[in-house]
Amino acid sequence: MESSKNILTIGDVPGYAKVGLSAVWPILSNMGHSVYNLPTALVSNPFEYEKFAILDTTDYMRQTIQVWKELDFQFDCITTGFLASAAQVGIIRDFIASQKKEGLLVMTDPIMGDEGKLYNGVTEETIENMRRLIGVADVIVPNLTEGEFLSGLYQGREALTWQEARQMVDALLAFGPRSVVITSGQEAETGDHVVWGFDHAAGEYFTIPYRLIRVHFPGTGDMFSAVLAGELLAGKTFPQATKRAMDVVERLIFLEQGEIEKNKGIRIEKYLSVLKE
Repeated sequence: MESSKNILTIGDVPGYAKVGLSAVWPILSNMGHSVYNLPTALVSNPFEYEKFAILDTTDYMRQTIQVWKELDFQFDCITTGFLASAAQVGIIRDFIASQKKEGLLVMTDPIMGDEGKLYNGVTEETIENMRRLIGVADVIVPNLTEGEFLSGLYQGREALTWQEARQMVDALLAFGPRSVVITSGQEAETGDHVVWGFDHAAGEYFTIPYRLIRVHFPGTGDMFSAVLAGELLAGKTFPQATKRAMDVVERLIFLEQGEIEKNKGIRIEKYLSVLKE
């Protein structure tokens, strides 16, 4: 593995459960990196509990970034997840621009919905702002629902043909990101569960199948993004890093599937050895 990188993780910090940034930090730290954070919100617990409290940290973000600029803090990788306000898009875009340098990796998980539906509070304005944010990313990792709403294509569809998936990937690339992987897809031709992607470095599209374990844990998307970022920083190709992230998350779900209260997410610290397998 290459030397340790300074990674800034931007997203929500939960009080209860392994989701958001609390699911990301153990993975990237275990992969040997120095991990820092800029919270977009403090969240009491995952939305799956239906009752929750959120503290929007937009003002804190502005103040923190100003201090960091004065201190000249530099990062090798910036990842973004859940955003609590439209204003945060502009703040993050400006900060990414101020950090631009050779080799900077910017990854965006456009967290807006799943299973064909947008999350509560996500509006057309939210979608438009997320399109602005993915425009400054090197890599984006929407699930199929988010890909549908961001691209405006095939909304409500659970399965796509290869041609339709490629059309969606192309529509997402048109907003500006360099590489794309659409997670949680289903291939209409075969019924297989797959991810679809485009690797900018190779100039190639790819499809990778995976085994679906019919158990839902919040936070698995965050863990996927963390492993993907870590593998890319270690020099893996985009398809290689994607496959590794898929394998790790599948293994984590398999190991934790017997846990009764699944809304707490996967106890990632218990299973960090999976990263060495």
